[in-house]
Amino acid sequence: MLAPDIAARLKRSPEGLVVAVAQQHDTGEVLMVAWMNDDALEQTLTTGRAVYWSRSRGELWRKGDTSGHVQRVVSVSLDCDGDALLVKVDQTGPACHTGERSCFDAGGDLGAAAGVDAGGGA
Repeated sequence: MLAPDIAARLKRSPEGLVVAVAQQHDTGEVLMVAWMNDDALEQTLTTGRAVYWSRSRGELWRKGDTSGHVQRVVSVSLDCDGDALLVKVDQTGPACHTGERSCFDAGGDLGAAAGVDAGGGA
């Protein structure tokens, strides 16, 4: 069971989920975005392996159990609003189910214009 003091800080979706951003601990690379329920977070905090909630399968999913692409947990942080988790991991192999290192490599750049500050510079 998730520790009551942690559970009280979470702001969950109506489905009882919190978004989890997986980031490579040493490079800062964003690997993937997934969802956690209380059981997934508790297992992630206590086993040293990233565990997520699969919305499509409706079950817990420990990253790497079938693919071998394990995420070993380095740290887990909660954002200021309590509605997002940052899971810093040591990723083995690709993080994305497509075989790409990052799900954001697989999705690709959308070509956003670079921001400009008030002074007119970049």
